Amino acid sequence: MEVIVQLDPGGKQLELFGPSDSHLRQLRRSLGVSITARQYNLIISGAEGDVNQAAEVVNRMQKHLLKHRQLTSEDVTGFIEQGTQTAAPDDGQAVTVYSKKVVEPSTAGQLKYVETMLSNDVTFCTGPAGTGKTYLAVAVAVSMLKKRQIRRIVLARPAVEAGEKLGFLPGDIQAKVNPYLRPLFDALEDMMDFAQMRKFMDLDIIEIIPLAFMRGRTLNEAAIICDEAQNTSGLQMLMVLTRLGHGSKMIITGDVTQIDLDIAQKSGMVEAMETLRRIKGIGVVELNQRDIVRHRLVQNIVRAYKKKQESQKQGPTRRRS
Repeated sequence: MEVIVQLDPGGKQLELFGPSDSHLRQLRRSLGVSITARQYNLIISGAEGDVNQAAEVVNRMQKHLLKHRQLTSEDVTGFIEQGTQTAAPDDGQAVTVYSKKVVEPSTAGQLKYVETMLSNDVTFCTGPAGTGKTYLAVAVAVSMLKKRQIRRIVLARPAVEAGEKLGFLPGDIQAKVNPYLRPLFDALEDMMDFAQMRKFMDLDIIEIIPLAFMRGRTLNEAAIICDEAQNTSGLQMLMVLTRLGHGSKMIITGDVTQIDLDIAQKSGMVEAMETLRRIKGIGVVELNQRDIVRHRLVQNIVRAYKKKQESQKQGPTRRRS
């Protein structure tokens, strides 16, 4: 079978093909197809299923390059591993932020996540590292702020020690909790330039705070993100949920396989999801390994640890006498 994929005449073919055509060689090697470039066309030949997947991957590569202005071998690997069943969603779910970058879901699970956030006032999202839980939540919040659908963004995390003692670090309370909040800063900095982010923070339009600082407040016309919520207690989660004011949206994210609470203490996020799952206006999304969009090795790492945990739960097998 042979398929001709038309390339964008205004696109950057050198970046699309990769250094010394490395991206094309990656496609050939991974999918077992033959690829020939002729002017503004790519001719792909081979088995029908492989050819269709290669054509889909090339289309995703062009779309990614057009929006993000760069394409890495990790991006190409991710597109190949997604397969034809998790095709990139249409532009209808693209999220516009303050920077020129357009944020859009890359997998079917991420698409469901964005749709759930947009259609519910409260969204719970669980999933392993690298699935975009925090990043997409911040993107939706920033997009709402840009469209003036809300007046402020509040980003919060519980300051729970993950096996490390930070109490002896120098500095005031803000300096001590800053390491916990750094991932939220990183996501936000990708949505707008630093000067604009600093201006919004000075005006309290954007707050990045430890979870305890939310106590006693009512947040109206705000996008509220509670990150790493698997490390909240039941009382803390109830406190967070009751901060929701008029015209506000709340997104609660966490990885329930990485709970740093005492063994005897149940996660407030897990408890809330069990209790509130059937209430109208509250959405629940569970992402998995297929939604990981970081370096290709992250999927393998998460899968290996999950397999080890499952074998430990089963325990050693007993020999029959």
